[in-house]
Amino acid sequence: MDNPLFAAIQERIQAAGAISFCEFMALALYAPQWGYYNRPQIQIGRRGDFLTSSSLTRDFAELLTDAFVQMWHALDCPQRFTLLEMGAGEGEFADGVLGYSQVTYPDFFAALEYRIQEQSPSLRERQQQRLARWGDRLRWQGSETAAEPISGCIFSNEVVDAFPVHRLQWQGGNWQEIYVTLDSQGAFQEVLSPLKDNRIHEYFATVGIDPSQQGYGEGYRTEVNLHLIPWLRDLSQRLERGFVLTIDYGYPARQYYHPARCEGTLQCYYRHRCHANPYRFVGEQDITAHVDITALIRYGEQFGLETLYVTRQSLFLMALGLGDRLLAQQQRNGNLRQALNRHQSLHQLIDPLGLGGFYVVLQGKQATLELPQLREADQGLG
Repeated sequence: MDNPLFAAIQERIQAAGAISFCEFMALALYAPQWGYYNRPQIQIGRRGDFLTSSSLTRDFAELLTDAFVQMWHALDCPQRFTLLEMGAGEGEFADGVLGYSQVTYPDFFAALEYRIQEQSPSLRERQQQRLARWGDRLRWQGSETAAEPISGCIFSNEVVDAFPVHRLQWQGGNWQEIYVTLDSQGAFQEVLSPLKDNRIHEYFATVGIDPSQQGYGEGYRTEVNLHLIPWLRDLSQRLERGFVLTIDYGYPARQYYHPARCEGTLQCYYRHRCHANPYRFVGEQDITAHVDITALIRYGEQFGLETLYVTRQSLFLMALGLGDRLLAQQQRNGNLRQALNRHQSLHQLIDPLGLGGFYVVLQGKQATLELPQLREADQGLG
């Protein structure tokens, strides 16, 4: 079967001789029309290649709405509270927040302005269909609207892990960057090239890692997410006052770049199966890398975002009342199958080996938030 994206990347490599893995990943995920996130066939959730908390259960959106309401109160209940969701998937989260707040928090709902920034035309079209009933209560925007100030919260769930990354290999006591070229049969082939981008050295200094002191073995591989830096700068510039709430899977820098993690964190997802070969199913699979949580914190602080809480999703959701929902579900009579499915979904949200192990990073700009249940909680960087 012809793969137009495969052919387009081959053509790009033939013109350049070789491209960085970062460019390869960007094309595989975001090339117009054929990239994984821009293809019409993309599916997120049980029918797709991976599950997210939003696609698993509406409880996730409702619990996070409780947090957004607390943020609104922390900002002294402004007449307009903007919630900007970065990458909205199939629109389940936005639908859940709007529906739950309309019924449970009518004053907050009256102040809520919901915005979505979505780069995928296919997903945006589906979101607009799902969310049509909300009319002008929400709108879509592009990155070009960055100059418009926001008072409220910028939220993302499993967005940063899909940013294209630079892949590095420790060779001869120095970093080499992994590039992609073509072998004699026209298949993708990796080659090494001396590191040319000084921003990578600056990155390691920022997160407190001295590669020369780590004791890396020959051939050690890892990733660096430089796209995270302008993304955070842009969020801070947009945010006049309020919060940035980022949920994703990752590690603190000292765990991420530990010598024992010798193959890095790159993962591919194809029909709910996980593997480590980004050169298969090009344009038909998700490619991700874990997030360096220390980088989120350090660069956020450089751009004026104060770190308020760093914790795990399980602790964060329990602090927002997930335990009460579990108890109420056990005591409620009704359809047994529905009850069991919801009970299982709630447990998946806090499973420490799955979604519950995700990191939650809450940052503030000219704003703070008191969550007493998390005061004594492990801040998740151990």
